[in-house]
Amino acid sequence: MKKIFCLLLIMGCLFLTGCEKKESSDNNETEKITDAVKFKNEYESYNNKKNNNDVAYRNVSIPEKNPFIYASAEDIVKKIENKETFVVYFGFSTCPWCRSVLGTLIEEAKKLELEEIYYVDVYDIRDTYTLDDNNKAQKSKDGSEGYMDLIEILKDVLDDYTLTTSKGKTVKVGEKRIFAPNVVSIVDGEAKGMTSGISSKQTDAYMELTDKMLEETAEKFECVMSCVVSSKHVCKQGC
Repeated sequence: MKKIFCLLLIMGCLFLTGCEKKESSDNNETEKITDAVKFKNEYESYNNKKNNNDVAYRNVSIPEKNPFIYASAEDIVKKIENKETFVVYFGFSTCPWCRSVLGTLIEEAKKLELEEIYYVDVYDIRDTYTLDDNNKAQKSKDGSEGYMDLIEILKDVLDDYTLTTSKGKTVKVGEKRIFAPNVVSIVDGEAKGMTSGISSKQTDAYMELTDKMLEETAEKFECVMSCVVSSKHVCKQGC
């Protein structure tokens, strides 16, 4: 009788263990779906709303099955140190330029069969400079440690951080900047390309987007992201 009881107890444990493994797998899948839905909800929550200047945000329509995975600056630093290959999008939901190019970014990722794009919200993590009375750049806010690490790691593909005086003169801060939007391709831990995706024909973040603008944006994203999905990871030049 004791032998039968022990056997039943062992079988019960195995059954429970199996359920726990399956549940864990389901949870992992749910987390991916949740990131996509979270991204959709975050960006679409500003549809039909206005900013502090009483200007309407551009409406965006994000599919539930989108490639975005939330990540911190520290997560991206770690992935680079691990020599991984991936694409990362830096932006934030109220950024008007981001909202101009986001739909095209999603479309191009789908065409390239790129299933994952890491998303880092840069709204609160960047350092900030302002101009003093003598038009000298002065830091007014420190960036997060992870952000500053990214600036150093990605400096070869990032643009300079500049400010503009009241007379239209450009003043260099002396460091690089992750602007919003910035889409960066990383191959084996090395930054290979960066683009904002913004068309040269788009002079205002809120203007109506023409077919020519959308075509140029698509070309920019395709150029930068193609090396991540190609078998040889060969990146085009001059994106």
